[in-house]
Amino acid sequence: MEGNKNYTGLTDSQVKESRQKHGANILTPPKKEPLWKLFLKKFEDPIIRILLIAAFLSLGISVIHNEYIETIGIFCAIFLATGVAFWFEMDANKKFDVLNQVNDEEMLMVIRNGIVTQVAKKNIVVGDIVLLEIGNEVPADGELLDAVSMQVDESSLTGELSIDKTTDPEHFEEGVTYPSNWVYRGTKVINGHGVFEVSKVGDATEFGKVAEKATEKVEGQTPLNRQLDSLAKFIGFVGLVLAVLTFSVLVAKDIFFNPAVSVSLDQLALLGAAILGVIVAMTKVWLPIIYDGIELTGKKVKLPKAVAEGSWLRWLLTGALITVIIAASGYLFGVDPLDSDSWVNLHIATEILQAFMVAVTLVVVAVPEGLPMSVTLSLALSMRRMLKMNNLVRKMHAVETMGATTVICTDKTGTLTQNQMQVASTNFYGVPEQRLTDSEISRLVIGNISVNSTAYLDFSNPGKTASLGNPTEGALLLWLNKSRILYSNIRNKEQVIDQLPFSTERKFMATLVNSPKLRGKILYVKGAPEVVLSKSKSVSTSEGLIPTEGYKQVIDKQLLEYQDQAMRTLGFAYKYIDDTDINTPVDKLAANDLIFLGIAGISDPVRTDVPDAVQQCLNAGIGVKIVTGDTYGTAKEIGRQIGIWKDKVDTDRNIIAGTDFEALSDEEAYNRVKDLKIMCRARPTDKQRLVHLLKKRGEIVAVTGDGTNDAPALNYADVGLSMGSGTSVAKEASDITLLDDSFSSIATAVMWGRSLYKNIQRFILFQITINVAALLIVFLGSIFGQELPLTVTQMLWVNLIMDTFAAGALASLPPDPNVMNSKPRKNSDFIITPSIARHILITGILFVILLLGMMYYFANPEHLNSFFSYVAEGDRERYFLSYFFTVFVLLQFWNMFNAKAYATGKSAFAGMNKSAGFEMVALIILIGQILIVTFGGDVFRTMPLEIRDWGIIIGGTSVVLWIGEITRLIRKK
Repeated sequence: MEGNKNYTGLTDSQVKESRQKHGANILTPPKKEPLWKLFLKKFEDPIIRILLIAAFLSLGISVIHNEYIETIGIFCAIFLATGVAFWFEMDANKKFDVLNQVNDEEMLMVIRNGIVTQVAKKNIVVGDIVLLEIGNEVPADGELLDAVSMQVDESSLTGELSIDKTTDPEHFEEGVTYPSNWVYRGTKVINGHGVFEVSKVGDATEFGKVAEKATEKVEGQTPLNRQLDSLAKFIGFVGLVLAVLTFSVLVAKDIFFNPAVSVSLDQLALLGAAILGVIVAMTKVWLPIIYDGIELTGKKVKLPKAVAEGSWLRWLLTGALITVIIAASGYLFGVDPLDSDSWVNLHIATEILQAFMVAVTLVVVAVPEGLPMSVTLSLALSMRRMLKMNNLVRKMHAVETMGATTVICTDKTGTLTQNQMQVASTNFYGVPEQRLTDSEISRLVIGNISVNSTAYLDFSNPGKTASLGNPTEGALLLWLNKSRILYSNIRNKEQVIDQLPFSTERKFMATLVNSPKLRGKILYVKGAPEVVLSKSKSVSTSEGLIPTEGYKQVIDKQLLEYQDQAMRTLGFAYKYIDDTDINTPVDKLAANDLIFLGIAGISDPVRTDVPDAVQQCLNAGIGVKIVTGDTYGTAKEIGRQIGIWKDKVDTDRNIIAGTDFEALSDEEAYNRVKDLKIMCRARPTDKQRLVHLLKKRGEIVAVTGDGTNDAPALNYADVGLSMGSGTSVAKEASDITLLDDSFSSIATAVMWGRSLYKNIQRFILFQITINVAALLIVFLGSIFGQELPLTVTQMLWVNLIMDTFAAGALASLPPDPNVMNSKPRKNSDFIITPSIARHILITGILFVILLLGMMYYFANPEHLNSFFSYVAEGDRERYFLSYFFTVFVLLQFWNMFNAKAYATGKSAFAGMNKSAGFEMVALIILIGQILIVTFGGDVFRTMPLEIRDWGIIIGGTSVVLWIGEITRLIRKK
């Protein structure tokens, strides 16, 4: 590069000084949280939190009764759910780190100490003079000192595949995102060469600023977490109300309305003081639950500061102080609190404590221990299966959030389009039907494309031929290649005498060759059609040469059609050169008397699967918005091609440029974003603002992109989807990486997310039905003096082990494409829909009636002895308890099939051939129950059942499934 002689660059001491002052050319990597913090984050799940409360309450009961199995089981459920979630996310992040490795060791030519030397990208400093050649990635931001035919791929920053760069102010392009005489880190030189002086390095570069925004923490819950939070509040409130009601009824029944118990007014007063003190001491437990219940009605209330921020010790001491003050005030009324007779006796105190334990048991029973495991398994299994479909999910909840998405803001280049320019249409007027043959005109076209070019084709990948160098010229070579014409054969045979490279100022390039095939010296010219046409005297057509003036109107009309379709256009011309003119400069030879060959329209084509995938999203009620750095015309045409822009419907209100969007006030922009379909010439801040305003409107926003410019919006969105071939910054900011770069994978992710949400609802239907049944039996049994005929270990099998298996069964159900025919759920929707609630209550109450009926019937010794006459007399009660336990489990077992069929409108047996996981888990539950009853012994308080009883129980409880099947059949009709 001749211009190098004028630059001396920095000295070694200046390099050191610059690095100390401006820093190294390295992007600060995003801070990675330590593993222990990542694990603790799993405890932020709302159901896990309420489960922890239940676990500690259960621990209190365990200490009194010296029975720790239930407590251990609940803690196991907590650590299992959090551990699985943690492990799957860690595994996904390991895969991601391998995918997202960044190379800072790339060597570039830099002038230092007056000589050209090679320096690693990370060692470049502010003030360095860097030489850029074709294929170089620009290592830092800086101003061009020299540029020769230079074009840069800025798609990583703006979405533009090819931008002309020049140092001549007269040829600076207007309306571009970045100045024509500046180059930026992360962009790539695709044509020509240049020299620039580094002005910014590392985090100070545009690339670095965007990367920093991409790592900013964005607060906010996922839609699923919000709904699980509401469910946790609901369960906590119902559990508290039932606990208070049960405690009140039991205390009244066993003490106040029990003739055998006598309590004086003095004892009653001191008992009230003690209970009041306990209530105050436990304020931090019950008051937040009450406020949560109020919030569920839609009223916004704020927890008192004293409760929200006050310490546990403060409230415990306050409760104790209130008890002491009230008790001490008894002296005013002649009550001596220090006299033991002033307090209730030990028997009554035990009864009260027992009532409290029953109340706490209700809270524990109300909490669905298997739910966190169900959610985790559903998300984890979906993560694994989505990876096989080219979706690498980094953050587990992103799977489900995709199902709640209401708006997708998508990048254009590389996401909707193939990120490779291709010839869309040609008009070579002397080539019939545009089929290249062995004719002279065809050979002139082939020669012009093959030799008058600086691009190459890469055949290293047998599956896909790629272009190297200028993408527009590469598209022409690919076009030849599709016609089975190898450009390199032509290029090798035709001897280049002289070449005038393309420049922003000239807007054309020309090559003088000696062509053996055409037996002469030919000047090939290629460039902007209006420039090439202005230098041509005639047009080569099938009818022969026609003067340019007589054909210009036809050409202009065709060019306008191409431009309306957002295509880049090129004009081609040639000229035979006499030997006498061989020494004339090429620019003078190309000045006039050219023969115009025709034009070509080149575009970055839409991916073939995109229109169908976009339509699928639109049918699913999801809005699709294009956000691109490209021009108005190109963006609009892409919108038309993918099906979101309708010429007869859409107006200027539906499209806006980034600068115009920035000029809108927050209120104007807030009102405009709903109608926007396309934002062109968008900068990273514009895209981020759009996402912010959409979220403010209550939308669940997914953002797709592959460039560094997309990273802030990817980070800020509810779900960020990066492309596997995208920049490292974009992938770091995203939640899901689409390994195949396909928009159709987004539609697949939405289908998976919605199906997963339905699976979670199915498990909630199944799990809460069990909880309602157990809750009502404990509640009614305690009030009417009947104990639940299930042991702690039996309940552990039902509530934990069996539920975990059921979670696996329902989580393993394949995704249902039909979910894409419905609109997205509302962000404010409660996860338990009215239909689920009806199913839970009706099924749960029927189960309770059946089970309490069994308890009542077999409480009569005559019924017990006659029904189980074949069992030894001393074993009949235990045999009944095993029988009852099995009935309870099998009712839930058949209800699991009903849960599978929920909201499908199909039989529970539909698609069983695709639900191997469900079948296997159902078999495990059934075999597990048989083994527990047969071999459980004293641990499970069971004894083996007769085969005929197994038949009666399995057949009798299966009525649950048959009723469900009949109901679904009637509704279908």
